[in-house]
Amino acid sequence: MDLLACRKELDGIDRQIVELFEKRMEICGNVAQSKIESGKAVYDGEREKQKLAAVGEMAHGDFNRTAVQELFSQMMTISRRYQYRLLAESGRTMELGFQKVETLPVKGARIVYQGVEGAYSHAATLQYFGQDADVYHVPTFGEAMEEVQEGRADYAVLPIENSSAGAVIDNYDLLIEHENCIVAEIFLPVNHALLARPEAELSDIRTVYSHPQALMQSSNYLNSQKDWKQISLANTAVAAKKVVEDGDKSQAAVASEIAGSLYGLKVLKPAIQNNEGNTTRFIVLSRQQVYRADAGKVSICFELPHRSGTLYNMLGNFIFNHVNMRMIESRPIPGRNWEYRFFIDIEGNLDEPGICNALNGIAQEAANLRILGNY
Repeated sequence: MDLLACRKELDGIDRQIVELFEKRMEICGNVAQSKIESGKAVYDGEREKQKLAAVGEMAHGDFNRTAVQELFSQMMTISRRYQYRLLAESGRTMELGFQKVETLPVKGARIVYQGVEGAYSHAATLQYFGQDADVYHVPTFGEAMEEVQEGRADYAVLPIENSSAGAVIDNYDLLIEHENCIVAEIFLPVNHALLARPEAELSDIRTVYSHPQALMQSSNYLNSQKDWKQISLANTAVAAKKVVEDGDKSQAAVASEIAGSLYGLKVLKPAIQNNEGNTTRFIVLSRQQVYRADAGKVSICFELPHRSGTLYNMLGNFIFNHVNMRMIESRPIPGRNWEYRFFIDIEGNLDEPGICNALNGIAQEAANLRILGNY
């Protein structure tokens, strides 16, 4: 057969496939109606496993067997998403547990951040809450989360991602360990300066202190200074404070010029970061599960076994409901080898039917879905 004849015959077969698919989806609608009446769950993993084995036996040859099983797996996934939508339209949806507010209650609020005065977290806090806000600091990110969870602070500000160094992984883990909710985000441009004591010159420097991410973000310049030793500390402002307190002109810190001014240090070299557009994203956390009416981003996490196709099936809920995904990170689950927890940001608001349908679909099949916030 020539190419045109082959294509004509395929067109005829495809027309039949579409007709049969639509007939199958019509029956799936009837199945959904039955489950609405009975309260039965949409997902039946054992039934789908048996079905895939059965259709695989109908095919001829190893390639076709695998291909047919993949085809039917996708059709059953589409069927489930259709059923979830019908269930949602009938009122069977997951309870989100979030309350919508017009604005966040910030008047009289206490805000905690990690580090010391002059740290980037301090600058981000003042940028969002204002220069006159009631702010205080604690030594660690975990303590900041505890301050909010236990009611001593109304909000905490934590870094979660940097445009050049990537995710602040430890803070993703803290989101799971605590019940706090993300209610806002802050984008802070990061400009690292090389700071030293007033009497120091560039030729005096032998040791540079900073937070490990700040050292990484300034690696091009720092690594070009072959005689310099780089030492990590908990915070950029802590590094600046150490240079002051040690009184050693051979020491320098990588921190903001604001920190330099605060601690009386001299700028030996401004803007040493690798990326001129370097920006850190901070999140604002509250113990209250609230979201603003104009919120446009939802953060979630869920757990999946390390098995072929599981993540693909979860992400398909976004495609089917026309939801755009902005970010995905994975973390191993402690004590459970080869199982992972995924953190995902999507565009949307918890009021939107598409968002609710997508989250409902994931909740039915993933383990421990948690909505971290809508902001």
